[in-house]
Amino acid sequence: MKPFSAYRGWLVEDFGWKIFSVLLAVAIWLTVHRFLLESALPVVNPGGSTINYENLPVAIVSASGDVRDYCLLQPTVTVAVSGLPEAIGKLTANQIRATVDLTSTNTVNTAKQPVCVAVPPGVTVVSVKPDAIRVIPPPQ
Repeated sequence: MKPFSAYRGWLVEDFGWKIFSVLLAVAIWLTVHRFLLESALPVVNPGGSTINYENLPVAIVSASGDVRDYCLLQPTVTVAVSGLPEAIGKLTANQIRATVDLTSTNTVNTAKQPVCVAVPPGVTVVSVKPDAIRVIPPPQ
């Protein structure tokens, strides 16, 4: 095995260029990292339009083996959505899906279940009223 002094020239030679290379690499990494983080953030649309859809039906999603007939205390919701005028102009009420998920066995007996809303790409859900609905289990 070579002594450390044999490697010393490799470490010290062109030391300024090596420090410059490391600093440049860190600067490039931070720049790329910042751009990746910014692209992952939701885009806020200052020129976007907002529309309310009232009386949208809420569907119940349950396990495939669960054939019980659940009832919702409130079967409709009001959903506010926003997006670019092109996307909002093409949007229809039947493209917005409001659901209550009952696939988990421990959620059926809780007071209220959250309402999940699915919208097409380019459209963002602003609000859902009510955001949770009481589910009435069938009599046993």
